[in-house]
Amino acid sequence: MNIRTDILLRVYLSFGLIVLIAIAVLAKLVHLQYVEGAQWRAVADSLSTRYVDVEAVRGNIFSNDGSLLATSVPEYDLRMDLMAPGIEDDDVFYSKVDSLAFKLSAFFKDKSSAQYSRLLKEARKKKSRYYLIKRDVGHQALKQVRAFPIFNLGKYKGGLIAERKNKRILPFRNLAARTIGYKIPEEDVHVGLEGAYGEYIDGKSGKRLVQRIAGGVWMPVNREIEVAPVDGADIISTIDVNMQDMAQRALEKQLIASDADNGCVILMEVATGEIRAVANFTRDSEGVYREKFNYAIAQSAEPGSTFKLASYLVALEDGKIDTNTIVETGNGTYQVPGHTIRDTHAYGKVTVKQAFELSSNVAITKLINTHYHDNPAAFTKGLHKLHLNEPLGLQIPGEGKPLIKTPENRSWSKLSLPQMAYGYELLLTPLQTLTLYNAVANDGRMVAPLFVKEIRHVGNTVERFEPRIIDEHIASDRTISKLQAMLEGVMIEGTGKRLRNPQFAMAGKTGTAQMADDANGYRDRKYQSSFAGYFPADNPKYSMIVVVRNPRNGYYGASIAGPVFRELADMVFANDLNLHDDFEQMRFVGNTELPSSLKGSKAATLRVFDALGVKATYASSDPIRHVDTVKGVAFADEQISEGVVPDVKGMGLIDALYALENSGYRTKVNGKGKVVAQSLPGGQRIKIGTPILIELK
Repeated sequence: MNIRTDILLRVYLSFGLIVLIAIAVLAKLVHLQYVEGAQWRAVADSLSTRYVDVEAVRGNIFSNDGSLLATSVPEYDLRMDLMAPGIEDDDVFYSKVDSLAFKLSAFFKDKSSAQYSRLLKEARKKKSRYYLIKRDVGHQALKQVRAFPIFNLGKYKGGLIAERKNKRILPFRNLAARTIGYKIPEEDVHVGLEGAYGEYIDGKSGKRLVQRIAGGVWMPVNREIEVAPVDGADIISTIDVNMQDMAQRALEKQLIASDADNGCVILMEVATGEIRAVANFTRDSEGVYREKFNYAIAQSAEPGSTFKLASYLVALEDGKIDTNTIVETGNGTYQVPGHTIRDTHAYGKVTVKQAFELSSNVAITKLINTHYHDNPAAFTKGLHKLHLNEPLGLQIPGEGKPLIKTPENRSWSKLSLPQMAYGYELLLTPLQTLTLYNAVANDGRMVAPLFVKEIRHVGNTVERFEPRIIDEHIASDRTISKLQAMLEGVMIEGTGKRLRNPQFAMAGKTGTAQMADDANGYRDRKYQSSFAGYFPADNPKYSMIVVVRNPRNGYYGASIAGPVFRELADMVFANDLNLHDDFEQMRFVGNTELPSSLKGSKAATLRVFDALGVKATYASSDPIRHVDTVKGVAFADEQISEGVVPDVKGMGLIDALYALENSGYRTKVNGKGKVVAQSLPGGQRIKIGTPILIELK
C-alpha cells in the first residue's frame, strides 16, 4: 500500500468516526427530548424559584363623620394540593372526592358534580400540587368551603390553598367616587384621594418565595409568607356623606331637567376650607349622568358674571368707585373696539350696588374701561393680588391651571380689559372661583380648599392637616363689608331674589357665560350657567358654587344653576343642627307628643336625639311616637344585607335609597314625603340588580 492510499484510508476512517459520533449525539438528543424530556423539565422547574411581592391591605378612606368611603375586602383564589398529607392514601381520596365534588357544584353552581369529580380525579393522576378550583371567592364563602369533605381535614392535610388578594370597594358606590378616585400604577394614572395618598394608603408589600411547577405555574414554596406586608394607613377626608348625597341628587335632577351636557357643585366650610361635598356629572352616550371627570377642580373655563365680584373688589379697593356711584347704562349696550357689550334689559342710570345686583355687563365694563383704560396693568395687578393667577395647590391631583392675562401677554388686545371685566379672556376652575367667594364670606381671609384632615395608621395619627391660609386679608374690611352687602342684595332685589328662603338669608351671584369652541368660537351659542355664594348670610358657615354647562332648556344662572344652590342650601340648613339656636331652648316634658319622625339608621337617630336633648333607650319594632323623659324613646334600627330586600316603609327618601342601593337593588321613586309602599316586600331574598319601585306620600 503506497503512502497516498494510506492517507485516503485514514481520511475515510476519520470521517466515518465523525459521522458515527454525530449520529450518537443526535440519538441522545432525541432520547432526552422525547423520552426523558418530561422528567428533566420537571427537575429544571423544581430548581427555578423566585421572590414575588405580596400585596399589603390598603388603608381605608373615611368621611368626616367616620363613614367608610373606600375599603379593601379580601378575595381568594382557591387551589388544591391533590397530594396533601391527609389524602396521600388513594382509599381516603377516592372515598371522599365525590362528596367534595357534590358540595363544590352545589355551592359555586358553575359545573356539575360529575364534572368536578372528573377534573379532581384527573388532577390527582397528574399529581397536581396547585390545582385551581375557583377564583375571586369572598371571605364568608371561604369559611363555608373549608367545611367541605377533604378540606375539613385541616389547613395542611386537606390540601386547600387559599391565596388572598385585596379588592377595593366603595360602600356608598358612586357617592363622591371621583373625589375618592383610583390609581392604575402600570399606566401611571393617579386620580383623587386614592392617587394622591397612595404612598400612605398602599402600605408596604411583603415577599413570598414561589417555585415554578409544570405548566409554568408559580406555587408558594411555604404556606407562610416569608416577609409579611405592612398594611396601609387610613385617610380621614373632609367629605360629609349626607351632604355629598344631597349634592349629587340635587345636581343630577337639575341636569336632567335642563338637558345639560355636564355640571358640578362644590360645598365648602367657610372658616376651614374643608370640602363637605363635591359632585361632578357627565351625560354619557346612553343619556345617563355619571361621574367621569372632575370638572370642579380640573375644568378651566371663562367664568362669566360670577367673576364680576373680583372686578368690583379691585375697583372698590382702589377707590375708583363706591357702592353709591352712579353709572349710566343707557339702552343696555356699550361699544368697545370691535365689539358691543349688551345687557338683557335697558337699566338706564343705576348705582354700582344696583348694577351688581342686576348683573349689568354694560355697567362693570364701562366702569373698568373708564378707570383702567390708560393703565390696564393696575387692574390685572389687583386681580393677581387676589391670587387668582395662582393654582390652589390642592391635596388631590388634576387642578386646572388659572389664567389671568396682563398687558405683557402676547394675546393682549384693546378688547382684553373690557372683556375681562365681566369674566371673559381669562380662565378659572369652579373651585378657584369658589375660593374667592369663600374669602369674602370669611371676612377677607382666604383659605385653601381642604380634602384631607388626617392620616392614621393603626389608630395613631401620622399627619394632621390644619387649614392653610393663602392670605389673611385679601382686601380692607371696608371693601369686604360692601361686597357682602352687594351679594346679599342679589338675593333680595337682584337676579337671585326668586331663590330666597324666608327661613335664612343667603348671599350670592348669578353667572351666565357663552362657551367658546376652539374651532367655531362663540358661534354655536352654548352657555355655562353658574351660581356662587354662601349661607347663612349673617353668619356664613358654608360657601357653594354650582356650574351647569350647555343646558338646552334655558341658560340663565338664576334659573339653571340657582335651583341647585337653593335646594342644597335648604337641605344643609335643615340638617345642620348647629345652625338652629332654638334647639338649645327646646325641652320635652314626659309623654309629650314628638314631631313626626322617620324610620332609619339607629346611629343617625341617636345623633338627632342627642342634639335635641332627648333620651333614647331600648330597641323596639314600633316607629317613634312619644317622648318619655323618664324612660326614654324607643326606636328601630333597619339592618342592611346585600341580596335581602330591606323594609323601607316609613323612611325618608335619602334613607330608603341608601338602604335599597346598598342592598344591591335599582330604585325607582314615585311621589314625595316618606315611603308608604314598596313593590317588593321587605325580608325576601331577591336577585341583586332587580328594580324596586317605592311610593312616597
